[in-house]
Amino acid sequence: MSPDRLGDQRVAGVLRAAVRVIDPMLELLADRDPLGIKRRTFTDAGTGGSTGSVDTALNAVAKVFDAADTPGTKSWESMTVDQRVNWWVRRVGGISTVAVAFPGIFGVLARRLPLGDVLGFANQAIVLVAVAREYGIDDRDEQVRLLASVLCNRELPVGASVDAPAPQEAAEEEQRGSQRLSRSPFALLSTLWSVTKILRAVTDELDKRPRSRTVYRWLGNLPVVGAVAGYFGERGALVRAAKSGRTWIERRSTTAPVVRKG
Repeated sequence: MSPDRLGDQRVAGVLRAAVRVIDPMLELLADRDPLGIKRRTFTDAGTGGSTGSVDTALNAVAKVFDAADTPGTKSWESMTVDQRVNWWVRRVGGISTVAVAFPGIFGVLARRLPLGDVLGFANQAIVLVAVAREYGIDDRDEQVRLLASVLCNRELPVGASVDAPAPQEAAEEEQRGSQRLSRSPFALLSTLWSVTKILRAVTDELDKRPRSRTVYRWLGNLPVVGAVAGYFGERGALVRAAKSGRTWIERRSTTAPVVRKG
């Protein structure tokens, strides 16, 4: 067995820094509704208010949001936990997986850099925190323990991350990431990049996460084709990570309320 050069405390501190950046982004996607578009999905379009061109346009946008099952809409409220988890994996995870797979366009040359691995780790971390939130887990220490188990094969005790200090570079990137999020229209990709930079402090952990199947990793050595193979490989790995996360929550969570899985 190879020696543990990082230790639980360092890993917990870095993961906590990542969670502090991920949580506000998920709140932005799920809860904020500055134009009242999500609220419009709960009423019949065109009734009880103005019928001007602006109102008509906003109603049209609301229908698109509702059809896409966007968090905070009427359709979202009727979804089961299973359906919501699948939404985060397939919609949000699917978008960020494109960024994860992009280095594969360079084929075997991409393997000389850890960018693909750290992006994949960050992508899975974002989706796992989203899954935890759907189970009612808002406690960040609990979220850190979930990430540590699924992505790092580490079972941390309750409270392990509360006083765990993050390395200076991770703490600094956490602060920059929060500032970028507040002014960025591309919240998901901005957060993915911030978390990627935070996770560079624990590069020894990257190989422990759910990985692409062997056939996709082999195809990933080919230029151009490697990007396509990387996408499907990382997508499958993300699905497995989410499944492992749900299993951990249902068996080991100390804060998740009883939920209807459907």
